[in-house]
Amino acid sequence: MVEIDPTHLPRHVAVIMDGNGRWAERRGLPRLQGHRVGKESVRAVVETSRRLGIRYLSLYAFSTENWRRPPREVDGLMALLRRYLATELGKMMKHQIRLLAVGSLRRLPLPVRGALRATIAATRRNTGMTVILAVSYGGREEIARAARAVARRVRRGELDPDRITAGTLAKHLGTSGIPDPDLLIRTSGEMRLSNFFLWQLAYTEMYVTDTLWPDFRERDYLQALAFFQQRQRRFGRTSAQVEREKLRAAN
Repeated sequence: MVEIDPTHLPRHVAVIMDGNGRWAERRGLPRLQGHRVGKESVRAVVETSRRLGIRYLSLYAFSTENWRRPPREVDGLMALLRRYLATELGKMMKHQIRLLAVGSLRRLPLPVRGALRATIAATRRNTGMTVILAVSYGGREEIARAARAVARRVRRGELDPDRITAGTLAKHLGTSGIPDPDLLIRTSGEMRLSNFFLWQLAYTEMYVTDTLWPDFRERDYLQALAFFQQRQRRFGRTSAQVEREKLRAAN
């Protein structure tokens, strides 16, 4: 059993859920079957996060680049998302889970967009953990959209350009008001961010596993959390500085 220190958990975990298609192809199955099985991994990670008291969980569900996939696969993914929202709403309400979404949601098919907005509205007053779905999401586009919003404020005379800071831009991101991820998990062994949370991951600890997403379960998640607990988060400081601050806090 993986040992976890319940007093040293990340506040926000982000996950790049990769490997569904490869999982299916290795078994001679349609790629969509990998996505179907991957829903069980989502349930496992959400439930484990809730049980451990992790406050925020971000899931990279569908990127802007994924629109380039074969139409049949895209249609299947949209149908899976809609069914997932319908089947999980009861659990969200029971466990006080709040759902949010970031991305170019206007590109989603109308029935999917409607289901997503309805679920967000139904859970908006829930006070437990928050699950953030990144759907039709691209990190570069999110930053560009935030920059355009800041530029409009400058043009209207609401903002002095000399007073623009990193915090100014962050307030215009889709994740405004949500703490940056402490831990990023990427499955399938790929060593890249794939245009996910490019701004938010500046100081995030990264854990990459060769496990494909449909095989990722509670034990795999606990191993990622154990890895996080072994890391020393310095945020640009030296190890000695971090240790001195720990001693001061303890005293």
